[in-house]
Formats: sequence, structure tokens, C-alpha cells
Amino acid sequence: MTYLPVTHDPELRPQRRSWPTHRQLAPLYVGVLGLLISAAASWNPSYWGDEAASVMSAERSLPSLFRMLGTIDAVHGTYYLMLHFWIDLFGASEFSTRLPSAIAIGVATAGTFVLARMLTGARVAWIAALVFAVLPRVTYMGAEARSTALATAIAVWLVVLLVHLVRAGTASRSTQSWLWIGFTALFALGIYVFLYVALLVPVLGIAVFLLAPDRARRRGQLIAWSGATVVGLIIASPVLFAGVSQKDQLSFIGRRAQTGVLDAAVNQWFGNVPAAVIAWALILLAVVLAWFSRGRVPALERNRAALGVMLAWMLVPSAALLIGTHVVTPMYSLRYLSICTPAAAIALGIAVAWIRPRWAGIAALVLLVVAVVPSYVDQRGPYAKNAGSDWRQAASIVQAGAHPGDAIVFDESVRPSRKPRLALHLYPASFTGLRDVTLDTAYGDTGSLWDTTRPLTSVLDSLAGTDTVWLVQYSGSSEEKAGTDLHTLQDLGFSVASTATVVHTTITKLTR
Repeated sequence: MTYLPVTHDPELRPQRRSWPTHRQLAPLYVGVLGLLISAAASWNPSYWGDEAASVMSAERSLPSLFRMLGTIDAVHGTYYLMLHFWIDLFGASEFSTRLPSAIAIGVATAGTFVLARMLTGARVAWIAALVFAVLPRVTYMGAEARSTALATAIAVWLVVLLVHLVRAGTASRSTQSWLWIGFTALFALGIYVFLYVALLVPVLGIAVFLLAPDRARRRGQLIAWSGATVVGLIIASPVLFAGVSQKDQLSFIGRRAQTGVLDAAVNQWFGNVPAAVIAWALILLAVVLAWFSRGRVPALERNRAALGVMLAWMLVPSAALLIGTHVVTPMYSLRYLSICTPAAAIALGIAVAWIRPRWAGIAALVLLVVAVVPSYVDQRGPYAKNAGSDWRQAASIVQAGAHPGDAIVFDESVRPSRKPRLALHLYPASFTGLRDVTLDTAYGDTGSLWDTTRPLTSVLDSLAGTDTVWLVQYSGSSEEKAGTDLHTLQDLGFSVASTATVVHTTITKLTR
């Protein structure tokens, strides 16, 4: 009998399945946490004006959407197009349309963790990811059907990729070339999603300068970054030019009271005064320890470059918008600086991680988390958006009392984003069978965001044979104060049967 020899060749041994380690899965863990925190109760608040622009634009046909983008909101076109296909799949409920933002916050939370771990270490990364996930600016944009959450996710991963490129000394030239191409594409995509991602250009340049491992490589990396940035700006030039040509749509910012420095320090990222005081105190402590401790905290001194990048990320875009507002055109809004929230979170993570004794750092972190809870609760209330948007509740009142064939008249005297008629398009089931008597052209057939309408006095013939009219007004508007539409209907023989006011919306039922 012949026996085959026993082989000990390791290549012939069965291979064990390699499972991801907890360290490898850590970004996934914190990403899911960020998603869940932002998605929780995101369906509670009623839609508001900016979300109305998103949802109504996304619900247009594609030809109608592209026609609209030729005249207004071209800078949001990429987001509207994405939301168009999302709504086709999942519908247009508050939860559905806000879920992409919550997912984006999950991706951004993971990116914040990865970036902090690359620049500092695991301890700072865990703290920074937790802080990022609960910052009021983050939880706000994570529950809103707008593009800022997606832009923030792109921004943080753009910085992750840049740091990898700057520090990847062993990668082949071919690999680095492809990574720079990826950086260019991601940068251009970020601008298409949210124009103000372009504000990160000087921040990214500062990051290359501070993080390059030595002077010899710094020059080459700056040249590579400059080339990739220029190409990215060229690719994004159509939306940049569209933003300039349509800059008049930001004129409403100029009609608002200018945001003060203290107001920005509180509300830009931190939501309320206690949270802002704790956060800025921690950031100031990190700065003092990093630059003025004279070696007493060596680990923090080693993180000096990382902290410098985070400070630049927080402050440079803010300064650019403030200067641009005063020199070029109104462009500063607290929400536009949402893309800087990862930097604020990492700066706070660096501060908390190096507070000694360790229990003091834990106490500071707990205090910060507790301080932001009231803002989180307020954001999840039914009237949380835009200081009291109540269109869903107003629509429910109409639905409860109206009958098919009733007429409805909307207040047209306020700015478009506050017009009560937006409830008709956001909650159409509540208005089924009602006659919108002042409608001239539906928004989907116009080149603008909104419907065009006619004055009530020009359509009185359409009320012949109508026994019930619902008048929906913005409380305190010039129309409600003057009572013009109400008097016109009363002159036709209608009288007030009931009146209900929610927060900003008054619903009046009139009958013959």
C-alpha cells in the first residue's frame, strides 16, 4: 500500500476567516450612533420654508426642475436632483425626506472619528465623534431636508483624504495620482452639493502646510494640492458661475439684522449660552495648553498642528463670509457654517482628552452633553422649525372640517417662504377636493420655486354657488391686519363660522 506524504505547506492549509476588529469597526459604531441621534423624532416638526423649496423642487418633473434651475436655486440643483429620485422611492413624508440628512450625519460622524484618530489618537477620536453627534447644529441639520448635512459629510472626508495624501510617504506615485484625482472629484462634488464648500480652500492649504511631515515634502504636496484644487474649481465652475449670476436670491439676508459676534459664537454651532460657554472655555484651554504650557502637556503640544488646522477650519470660513457680506453682497448665515462642525468637535475632543486629572475631563464632557440636551429637545418639538412653522397642524384643521367642493383662499401678503399655501403642496392629502380659487399657474409649470396667483377680487365669479370658504392667513401679516380678503368674502355674503390659530397660521371658516 502506498501512502501519500503529509504536506506542511502553509499555502495548502485552510485559511481562517478574518473578521474586522473592534478598532476597524469603530467608525461604523460611531456613524450608526450619529445617524440614530439625528434621525430620532425627526418626523415631529412640521416642514418650513426652506424644506418646502427642497421638497417641491424635488417633486417636479425633471424638465420642470431643470427649467427652474436656469432661473433660481441652481446652487441646490444637485441636492434637488438626488432628493427627486429619493422621493420616487420612499415618498415625501417628513421622516423620509429628512432621512438622507441623518444618514449623511452618520457618515460625517464616522469621518470625524477617522480624522481625529489620524491626527491625534483613539481617545480624542471617540470624544470628538460623540461631541459631533450631539452638537445642536449637527442635530438640527441631521433632521432637515436641506443639503448642509451632505455637504458636511463630504467636507470631513475631503479633509481625511487630504491628510492621508499628505502623510502617505510609502504610497507609489501611481496610487498617489489616483488619490489626488479622487480628492479633485470629491472637492468638486462638495461644491455642487453646497456652494460654500469652496470656503474650505484656504483651510485645506493651511492643513497641507501644517501637517506635511517635513519641509522637503511640503513644497511638493502644496503644488499637488494647488493643482487638484484648481482642477476641482474648474469642474465646479458651472455652479460657481450660476451662484454669482443668481446672487440676488440671497438679498433677503441683507434685510435681516446683521448677526453679531456673540450671537454667532453661541448659535453657529452650540445652540445655547451654557453649551457655548463650556465649549469655548474648553477650546481656549486647549489653545493655552498647546501654545503656552511650556512643555507641561507634551502630548497636547504634539497635537498643536492638528489643533491649528481645526481652528483655521472654524474661523477662516466664518471670517470670509463676514467680510464678503460687507464688501460684496449679503452672504452670511449661521447655517452656512455647518460645514465647520467637525472642526469644532475635534477641537473640543483634543481639549477634553488632555484635561488632567482625567475625571475633570470626563466631568467637562458630561457638562457639555447635558448643556446641549435642551436644544435637542426643542429641535424635536412639533413647531421646532423656523421658530414655529405649523403648516402640518394647520392642514390638519382644514382636513378635519372641510368637504369636497369647498373653496380655499391663502394669504399672499408675506414673503414666499412663509406663505401658508405651501401647506397645500407639502400636505396635499389634507386639501383633497378643495378648490384653490386664486391659483393662476402651479409652481411646476413656472420657472420659479412657487405658484403664481391672482388677487381674490379678480376671481369672485369662481365663488358662485360656493357655500363654504376656508381662509388661511399668516398671523400678523399685512393682509390679516387689513382684513382685505375677509371683508371681500363678507361682502359676498359669507360670515365667519369659526376661527383657529395654531402658532403663525390662522384658519377661518366662512359660510353663506
